[in-house]
Order: sequence, then C-alpha cells, then structure tokens
Amino acid sequence: MRVRFLPALTADRRHLYSNRPHGQPVFAGSFIRKREIILDQELERQPRELARILVHELFHFAWVRLGNPARRSYEAIVRREWKQRARGELGWSAESRKRVLRDRPLPAPGFPAWRDYLCESFCDTGAWLYSGVRRHPEYTLAARHRDRRAEWFHSQFRGREIPI
Repeated sequence: MRVRFLPALTADRRHLYSNRPHGQPVFAGSFIRKREIILDQELERQPRELARILVHELFHFAWVRLGNPARRSYEAIVRREWKQRARGELGWSAESRKRVLRDRPLPAPGFPAWRDYLCESFCDTGAWLYSGVRRHPEYTLAARHRDRRAEWFHSQFRGREIPI
C-alpha cells in the first residue's frame, strides 16, 4: 500500500485535488483499486490527528474485504441506533452523511447515501477504537452505542488480523 502527503487537499464529486481552488477541504482520500492513501501535508504537524485519519482511511480497505455477511451484521447495529434516534457519531465523515439522511425514515439497504453512511460509520468507529486517540470533539455518539459498536468490532476481529 502506498501513502503520500500532498498540500491543501480538496474533494469534489469523488475527485481529490491538491492546491486547487475548488471542492471542500479534506484531510485525506483513499483509492482502493490503486491501494493508495493520500493525506494532507498539514497532518504531518498533528500526530494525533494523523493517527486518527490514517486509521480511518485504512478501514476503507477493511470495509471492502469485510464480506457481505459481516457488513450486514454491522448494518444491523447501525439500523438499531437509527430506530433509537441515536444522535452523534464518531467522526465528521459519518456525521456529515448522517445529517443528509436525518429527515428520512429508515433508508433502504441499497440506498447509495445509506451505504456511504455505513462505510464512513464503520471507518470512523475503527479509527476511534484503534488509532489510540481516545478523546476528540468529533466523538459525539452516546456511550451505549459506542459500546455496542466496540463489542461488534472485537467479536468480528478477535484473535485475527484486520484484512486491508
């Protein structure tokens, strides 16, 4: 896997740019087929944030290797949170996608925005658990939901490597 740093990252319509005046500022992007992660150079001066964001990006690779049964199992946990009207998330990536879905009834499993949210939720949860960053302003999901997700991750990956 290749990891590179570039200055002033922005993203627009699933494209990542460096030093370009359009798109939203982002800290990173992953390219699964190329097996590449690009991180914003600013993170080199922020080791805790670098750890959190790099682990989040690595979990994108784990998500695609997880397999449908495990993804559906994770989705069941998130659907339960949704039915319980859980507020907050474990990172901006999931939180921003959750806001887009907020005023909808429980989305259908194949709905693209729902799939994006599930993936980002999984990656943010992985970063929360494995980056070593235990406290962060973006960790706003209630403890009972965090605990349920942590239990799922530990049972899913207990005693084996996380495939990326």
